[in-house]
Amino acid sequence: MLKKHLVDFSIIIFIFLIDRASKLLIISSPETYEQYGVNVTSFLNFNLIWNEGIAFGLFSFDDKLYYNFLTIFIILVTIIIIWLMYKSKGFERFSFMMIVGGSLGNIYDRVFYSAVPDFIDIHVNNFHWFIFNVADIFITLGIICLISIEIFSKKKIKDENI
Repeated sequence: MLKKHLVDFSIIIFIFLIDRASKLLIISSPETYEQYGVNVTSFLNFNLIWNEGIAFGLFSFDDKLYYNFLTIFIILVTIIIIWLMYKSKGFERFSFMMIVGGSLGNIYDRVFYSAVPDFIDIHVNNFHWFIFNVADIFITLGIICLISIEIFSKKKIKDENI
């Protein structure tokens, strides 16, 4: 049992460290502070922005009280996800681990920087998607995996009942 939790913890810490390393690299690069950042490819730029809201800059507040309330809410949701992770098994558990690892990366930034550094800018010509970071990638992948598990397990149960 302890070995299983140690593996889970190691995966979460690995995701957290990948996120931290990527953010530290971007924060320390003066080029990312320029208006258009660093052009990596014809569809990818690294352009640093500081996100004070939640996903994709939603719910950004100037008032620190709202910001702190939002941060506490995110921490509580993360605690619930950790509880769900320990109640699950297999790929579902791994999906929760991806969400927790990414969430801890963004919580760290919210606490120590009072904002989350987002820097991955995907675009096609002048159409730009929301700027995001590595933690957001893991959170999104974890959510997509959980949705897929839910869809396919419902279909499997429905097929078995027919």
